[in-house]
Amino acid sequence: MAKYLLLKHYRGAPAPVNDVPMDQWTPEEISAHIQYMRDFAARLEGTGEFVDGQALAPEGTFVRYDGEGRPPVTDGPFAETKDLIAGWMVIDVDSYERAVELAGELSAAPGAGGKPIHEWLELRPFLAEPPTVTE
Repeated sequence: MAKYLLLKHYRGAPAPVNDVPMDQWTPEEISAHIQYMRDFAARLEGTGEFVDGQALAPEGTFVRYDGEGRPPVTDGPFAETKDLIAGWMVIDVDSYERAVELAGELSAAPGAGGKPIHEWLELRPFLAEPPTVTE
């Protein structure tokens, strides 16, 4: 089994086919989209392939260490940046091909007009530990 991160970009990825921004959707369209995501996660829970997933608020802050005894440095919020992650899902699957298949299904979540968004999802494998060398 291998873990993959599916990233849903609100901005920064190639434009989806159904490219109406979510803030222009009706409440019913938003509910249908969220229900699709819940149903998708529930189905993967049933197969043991779902690990976790969350939607994210548009605002965020960058934080970094600034030296011993000093408070962290912050910069932001950056809701207007070029790239904005709308949410993420972690899956644990048998193969890269299965991860691609599931990402394709998730890309079909409904958007404006109830039509599939066909959004681009970023699929990232978790970094695996290098093999241990023993003598």
